[in-house]
Amino acid sequence: MSSPTRGDTGGGTGFKDPSVRRSLALFRAFRREQDDPGACYSLLARDAVGQVEAYDGPVRDRIVVDIGGGGGWFTEEFRRRGAHGYLFEPDAGELGPKPPEGAVVADGYLLPLADGVADVCFSSNVLEHVADPQTFLSEMVRVTRPGGLIYVSFTNWLSPWGGHEWAPWHYLGAERARARYRRRTGRPAKHTLGENLFAVHIGPTLRQVRARDDVTVVSARSRYWPFLAQAVAKAPGLREFATWNLLLILRRCP
Repeated sequence: MSSPTRGDTGGGTGFKDPSVRRSLALFRAFRREQDDPGACYSLLARDAVGQVEAYDGPVRDRIVVDIGGGGGWFTEEFRRRGAHGYLFEPDAGELGPKPPEGAVVADGYLLPLADGVADVCFSSNVLEHVADPQTFLSEMVRVTRPGGLIYVSFTNWLSPWGGHEWAPWHYLGAERARARYRRRTGRPAKHTLGENLFAVHIGPTLRQVRARDDVTVVSARSRYWPFLAQAVAKAPGLREFATWNLLLILRRCP
């Protein structure tokens, strides 16, 4: 498992990754997500694309496939840096009123793409929303060219944010947490465990990925942790709570 090839992965945010300043900036943006999603996701997109470039160099002129990218913040940031970015989103409602030009409504389990077309295959916080993560990952690998980069991040179930909008009460049980959310807000929760949110854990995911013969693991680290980002993901047990969000950087084997 190797470290990033470049020291500063701020990618336009002005923050070194990892750093306390970066983590605090992202946390503050997440706190304002409901009120100002544009500011939140544009910052997250700059940060994530900066991470891609830290591991794989500039994305200019490369083909990037963004799977489950919602309103297209990541696709637009890839395009802003000169990449040929393409968004594939299974839920038309998530695309919003102004999706990126050429966005495709498509299932991540069966992408309408030929084998090996992408230089970079990108998925941010999607894996915990699919019932079969292994099939989803296999499809990402299939559409990535040999030597290409695969970026996958997900919020693990036992992290403080594992229950999404009804976290951290998911530690007391999903149904209890959802009921509390409805009482507090007066509206039903967006996510239901076993329907559009699934309990994905770091240890089993790492073992499954490392057992594959079609990818190599370049890095496995906490996406947002301000220090020891790789070390925390190596500690069995502790990592399930402390990692918060696992970032996997994979390389497609020849």
